[in-house]
Amino acid sequence: MSTPSNRPPLRIGGASGFWGDSSLGAPQLVNSGLIDVLVFDYLAETTMAILAAAQRKNPEAGFATDFVDPVMRQVLPEVVKRGIKVVTNAGGIHPQACARALAKVADELGLSVKIAIVEGDDVRAALPALREAAGGTLVDLVGSQPVPANLLSANAYLGAEPIARALDAGADIVITGRSVDSAVTLGALIHHFGWSMTDFDRLAGASLAGHIIECGCQATGGLFTDWDTVPDWTHIGYPIVECAEDGSFTVTKVPGTGGLVSPATVGEQLLYEIGDPGAYLLPDVTCDFRQVTMVQAGPDRVHVAGVRGSAPPETLKVSATTLVGWRCDGMTVIVGIDAVAKARRTGESLVQRTREMILARGWGDFSATRVEVIGTETLYGPRATSAQLREVIVRVAVRHPKKEALELFTREKAAPGTSWSPGTTGPGGGRGSVSPHIVPCAFLIPRSAVQPVVKLGDQAIAVPMATTARPLAAPAPLPDPAAWKAPAGATQTVPLVRLAWGRSGDKGDISNIGLIARRPEWLPLLWAQVTPERVQDWFAHMVKGRVDRHHLPGLHAMNLVMHQALDGGGPASLRLDPLGKGMAQLLLEMPITVPADWDLPAQVGLYR
Repeated sequence: MSTPSNRPPLRIGGASGFWGDSSLGAPQLVNSGLIDVLVFDYLAETTMAILAAAQRKNPEAGFATDFVDPVMRQVLPEVVKRGIKVVTNAGGIHPQACARALAKVADELGLSVKIAIVEGDDVRAALPALREAAGGTLVDLVGSQPVPANLLSANAYLGAEPIARALDAGADIVITGRSVDSAVTLGALIHHFGWSMTDFDRLAGASLAGHIIECGCQATGGLFTDWDTVPDWTHIGYPIVECAEDGSFTVTKVPGTGGLVSPATVGEQLLYEIGDPGAYLLPDVTCDFRQVTMVQAGPDRVHVAGVRGSAPPETLKVSATTLVGWRCDGMTVIVGIDAVAKARRTGESLVQRTREMILARGWGDFSATRVEVIGTETLYGPRATSAQLREVIVRVAVRHPKKEALELFTREKAAPGTSWSPGTTGPGGGRGSVSPHIVPCAFLIPRSAVQPVVKLGDQAIAVPMATTARPLAAPAPLPDPAAWKAPAGATQTVPLVRLAWGRSGDKGDISNIGLIARRPEWLPLLWAQVTPERVQDWFAHMVKGRVDRHHLPGLHAMNLVMHQALDGGGPASLRLDPLGKGMAQLLLEMPITVPADWDLPAQVGLYR
C-alpha cells in the first residue's frame, strides 16, 4: 500500500452517461466552480455496434462526435481558464480521429491544450494468434457460442492506469477507446493521490465512485423508482463525487439544480448492471460492494464507504461486433373501433405479404420477425390488462441476410395506409431505412495479449497490463438475511414497490434487477418472497435461463441476475425493451404478503 499523500479530496463531475446524453451536463459542471476533473462516459455494447457501423461508411468515423462538437466546443474556453482536466472514452473505436477533431476545435478557438490518447484496446490483429492459442475457437461469454470469424471490431476493456500515466505526463485531456466506464474516474484519482496499483481497497472505492457517476443523472434522481419525489427534471443536476485519499467519497450535485441525491437514488445506481456484487471485475481491481454503506451527509449529499478490493483477474474482456445481416423497423398508428385487433392483423399481414414476395425472389425467409402492438402491455405477457384501446401503434421488426429483401419490406410497409384497416394513420416520416444488423459479442483473452500505449505529442508511453493480476477466487460467502418469521394475525397483499426501490439494466442477454428494502427490517420478508424461483416464474414469458440472487447487507438489498432474458440483448434483440430498462418496473408490481397492521409509506402513481 502506498504512503498517504495528504492531498485534498478530488472533485470529479460526470457530464455524460451515454452517447446521446444531454449537453446540459458539461457547462453546468464546468461553470459551477466545484470540480477539478470533468469526465464523460459514452460507450456501451450497443454504442460500439453503432460506431462500427459508422466506420464502415467513413474511415474517419467511429468516435462519439457529440463530445467534440457541440460539447467541448462550448466549454473548452472555460475548461482551460479554470485548469480542469478532462477524461473521456469518447474515442470509441477511433480515438485518433477524435483527438484530431478536438485539436481542430481548439485551434479554431485559439486555445492550447495537451491531448493524450490511449491506444492498444483494438485486438483485431491479434485474433488469429488468440484463436490458435484457444484451440481454434474463441467462445462468446453469453450463450457459449463460437465467436464469429469476421469481426468488424474487437476492443479489449482497458483500465485506469494508462489514463493516470497520461495525466502524469502532463495531459490536459485524455481520450481513450474501449476503457471500462469507471476508469475515467479511477485514472484521475490514481494520478491525484499517487496510489499504487496494489492499493486494491482504494482502487475499488474509486471504481465505485466512477460507477456511480458513469451514467450521469441516474445518480441524481434520474430513473428513480419514486420519480414523483424528484424535483425539477428540466434542470436536473449532474453528479459530482468528492473523493478522499482512503477511497471513500461523497456524492452531490451543483446547488440549485434539480434532481435528488439520497441513499436510495445513489443505491439504485450502485446496483445498476453489476452482476455479482461480491466480484465486480475490472481490469485494475476486483470489487466487493456487498458491505458498502451510504449515509445522508447533508442536503443532496451522500457519503459512501465500505468497498473492498482484491487483485484483478488474469483475463480481459473484449467487446466485439459482427455484421450478421440487415434489419428494419416499421411503425403504424391505428385508431378507432377494434384498434388492437386491426393492428395485430395489419402487422401479421405485412410480414406474410413480404415473406411471400422475398421467397418468390429466391432470397430465403426472414431471419427473425416480431409484431408488437404498443399500448397493449406486450412486455407484461400473461399479466397484460384487457382494456379496450382505441389508439395503438403496431410495430413490425424484421431481419434478413440480404439488404434487398428489407428494402422491399420498407416499400411494402406503407401499403397498409390504403390496403387494410380503417383508422390507419400516423405522422410523416417516409418509408424508413434499412440498417446493418451489427451484433455485439464478448469474450476473454489473456492480459498479456494487450499492450496499452499512451501517446502525447512525441511521447509514447507503454503501460503494463499483467503485473497485479491473480487467479480469480470466489468471494467469501456472506450469510443470507435473517429468516422471516411472520407474526400472527391478518395480512394484506401489496405490490413490491410499496416495500422496495428497484432499477434494472443489461449486460448482453443478461438482465440485472437491483432491489433495496425501503426499511432495513423488511429485507428478510422480501428475501423470503422474492425468490429466484418466483422471479423466474414472473418473467417466464421472457427469461429463458436461470436467475441468480445476491445479498448486499450494507444496503439492505438484493441483486437479481436473469440469464437469457433479453432475446439476445441490445441490437441483437427485436424486443420493445432490448436493454431490460423496464424489467424492474415489471417486477415492482409483484404481489407481496405483509402484516395488515404495517404502516406502509405512500408511493408513486397507482400505489398512493
